[in-house]
Amino acid sequence: MAIAKIGFMQGRFSPVEEGKIQVFPWQRWRDEFVMARKHRFSLMEWVVEQNRLSENPLMSSSGRIEIKRLMQDNNVAIESVTCDTYIEEPFFKATKLYSVQLVDDFKRIIESCVDIGIDKIIVPLVDKGSLQNKNQEDRLLKGMDAVIPLLEDSNAMIVFESDFGPSRLKSFIDRFKPAYFMINYDTGNSASLGYDFKEEFASYGDRIKNVHIKDRKFKGTTVPLGEGDTEIAGVLGALHANGYVGNYILQTARASNGDHAGALCRYRDMVEGWLSAMGVAC
Repeated sequence: MAIAKIGFMQGRFSPVEEGKIQVFPWQRWRDEFVMARKHRFSLMEWVVEQNRLSENPLMSSSGRIEIKRLMQDNNVAIESVTCDTYIEEPFFKATKLYSVQLVDDFKRIIESCVDIGIDKIIVPLVDKGSLQNKNQEDRLLKGMDAVIPLLEDSNAMIVFESDFGPSRLKSFIDRFKPAYFMINYDTGNSASLGYDFKEEFASYGDRIKNVHIKDRKFKGTTVPLGEGDTEIAGVLGALHANGYVGNYILQTARASNGDHAGALCRYRDMVEGWLSAMGVAC
């Protein structure tokens, strides 16, 4: 029987801050390891933001030592990191001088991930980080060429999340070596954009390395699982049929009543149920 791992996006156990659905939980990041253990989660996806980047515990030696201890004490693995730095300050849209600094920041993120054993570095090319023309795409490619030496000396890889349609994303990812560059598939974003998941997987299914689980309305925002236009059971079935064996990270809607742990567990149980129905253990 195939086995899948269901994890959560860091911050989902913490209260909403500044009205944002996703931020690094500065006050409660340690508590989230304990909450994960309490609620039967053994996988977390870390979050880094450009704001206060150097203060993120992932980015310091002492911070990484503490993270490793918390991972061990609570039996919680971290196999991926979402670089929201790209949503805030994409280097391929910055001035030349600032772009160099941002690429250097990204190298530091990669080095920090390698030190802690994180092997999937998610680069979200959506929202402010969306690629809008060929020049930006070429600048992205050049910047990624600069980090390949870091990837060659480790098991880490860059995993792009994109708002491109199926054929456009295939053309894009074909410019990058599969050994170092793959795709993060976001169930809700694709539904919001009106993409056909069967067409998506036929185009680039073999390059999917990580999956974010959420539900969204067509041309709308994130909603609780089962209340949007994402055909989650169908998507999971198609991923399984396509041979996907990676992680499923809950990047789900926040609880309207403040019971974020309860909502996260409910979503986890829903995904486990869908996967179990197709013979996938969790």
